[in-house]
Amino acid sequence: MRTQKSLLVGTVTIALSFVLAFFAIPAFAGHGAKGAHEMVHIEGGEYVTIAGSILDSHDEPIAEAMIEVRLNGHAVAHVETGRNGHYMAEFMVEKDAMETASFEMEVRKASFKTEIKDFEGADFAKKGDHYYLIEKISLDRVLGPAFWISTIVFICAYVLIAFELLHRTIAAMLGAAFMLVLSYTIGTINPEYRIFSFEFAIHSIDMNVVFLLMGMMIIVGVLKNTGVFQWCAYISYKLAKGKVFVLTILLMIFTAVSSAFLDNVTTMLLLTGVAIEIALSCNLNPLHLLIPLVLASNVGGTSTLIGDPPNIMIGSYCGLTFMDFVIALAALCTLSMIVLFVYTKLVWGKDYARAQASVANVEEFTAELKEKYKIYDPTLLTYGLIILGFTVFLFLSHGYWHMEVSIAALTGASVLFTVGILTKKVDMIHLIEKDIEWPTLMFFIFLFMLVGAVEAAGLLALVADWILDLSKGEFLMAMTLILWVAAIMSAFVDNIPFTATMLPIVAYLTKVIPGSENTLWWALAVGACFGGNGTIIGASANVVTMGIAESRGFKISFIGFMKTAFPYMIISILIAQVWIMIFRPT
Repeated sequence: MRTQKSLLVGTVTIALSFVLAFFAIPAFAGHGAKGAHEMVHIEGGEYVTIAGSILDSHDEPIAEAMIEVRLNGHAVAHVETGRNGHYMAEFMVEKDAMETASFEMEVRKASFKTEIKDFEGADFAKKGDHYYLIEKISLDRVLGPAFWISTIVFICAYVLIAFELLHRTIAAMLGAAFMLVLSYTIGTINPEYRIFSFEFAIHSIDMNVVFLLMGMMIIVGVLKNTGVFQWCAYISYKLAKGKVFVLTILLMIFTAVSSAFLDNVTTMLLLTGVAIEIALSCNLNPLHLLIPLVLASNVGGTSTLIGDPPNIMIGSYCGLTFMDFVIALAALCTLSMIVLFVYTKLVWGKDYARAQASVANVEEFTAELKEKYKIYDPTLLTYGLIILGFTVFLFLSHGYWHMEVSIAALTGASVLFTVGILTKKVDMIHLIEKDIEWPTLMFFIFLFMLVGAVEAAGLLALVADWILDLSKGEFLMAMTLILWVAAIMSAFVDNIPFTATMLPIVAYLTKVIPGSENTLWWALAVGACFGGNGTIIGASANVVTMGIAESRGFKISFIGFMKTAFPYMIISILIAQVWIMIFRPT
């Protein structure tokens, strides 16, 4: 078993190394126009430049569109648009040939209608012996082979992920690899089957998200060696004085606050084992404690940029800062937590009362927990809290420094990792193998590729048009659709791939709907994060927590989790709907 795990870790590490290595290749950047045509020099001839941009019906740039320029029916230039949709074709013609010249410019791209523009020599501006023409061309989308293949593969990957028919990392990798190999085999023979290029796929990866998660995993992995999280659980029981419901409230608050500054998956990984032991000691079914905690983690994680993976993705995509999230969502999350306290009392109150009555000697049990859950490395904890505090400071102020949040996370992680190694408090190999969740990081990388594929093929543009048509361009309807679609979808599909799919759609709607500003982003964030509470597969934290509980012999079915969690999800989304309608956070 250990050999198999080591092999898996090694394979994933090597794959990640290759991806990161390719990420550094300059060719992937594609910011400028690409040319595949070497200008032929004509003695005494005249220079001609045709430049401009290729856009879709949303006025968004089209990357990797192939352009052929023909002079009097003969090809004189072949170029390809860059990531920004810009192109520049340069060639030479015989002297005085421009007076009678006839030009055709053919623009083609899979999933778009081929466009042919005609020009005459008189259409060009002239300076000396150089002729210029600036031309912006708009292409209409068509539902061609690349669109249907990418859509089908994308949906299949979603089904595999949602119903856990295949590990989500393998499902995403399989989908991305299939679309790439198809683009380079059949797509080479017939360009209509070319979905996207390797350069486009690599550029679709948001390394800010990947490095942020990696940095936080390292920080938590080091702090885990101090016993601080178990000690916090003991303090919660001590403060509750044996009152199980009060203990639950305190643990929920601690979970929500921790999830706001650490990602909620990591928080639940650290707290689940401790919560199970405390519940068993109180003769309480651990599920009656774990479900409120995981609900609290998803709510608390919604309040900050780094608390939940969807927020990390949204902030990185549209440039929202840590404080933007706090200002817009912290109060809403606080209100939702208060409602969760009431909901928890109504659903599990009787179970808590029976558990409280079963604890014969509260003081004796408190002393037992004190002995069992103690800080066993205060020196490393001191270093860790100082470095974590500095990292949080960078998170809070990263907008001022114009610095990506991943830089803050990697800085804190590298310093704390170094301290742990130098003081011999941390086993480097163990932390790298066990605490950095390589499959999760790989999942993000291949997921971004999948979303990049359907974005290139036009699926996201089609969904955006559907939401725009349904909302008729009205802010309230668009906000409501995004909030509720995000919530319902995130309840049944992991909110990470769903959020990745919605990012370009909301970006487009923000541009075309007057007065929306950042409010639609908050609707997406709240819908995706709160919606993850709906079912056991709705958020990664849910899957992790219930998986640990099942391994300890406490299994809950999909329907059993949904019966208790889904009603609260609906209540929290209703609260969010009213909150956004009244306050319209920007």
